[in-house]
Amino acid sequence: MTTPTAWRKSSYSDGGANNCVEVADGHPGVMPVRDSKDPDGPALVFTSAAWSSFVTAIKRGEFAELP
Repeated sequence: MTTPTAWRKSSYSDGGANNCVEVADGHPGVMPVRDSKDPDGPALVFTSAAWSSFVTAIKRGEFAELP
């Protein structure tokens, strides 16, 4: 029996209805990520280290110039 994944919206989504990223905690070593507009669509799965590096880069503003 598999346990359903509990998804939560990213705190960086600011509660927006159209630009939300959801993540699922509780998966050791990986971070599943999906688009909240397509909850039945695919999820990307990153290693915990890669996800942590990505979040750190966002906090530093490294992607601020991207459209």
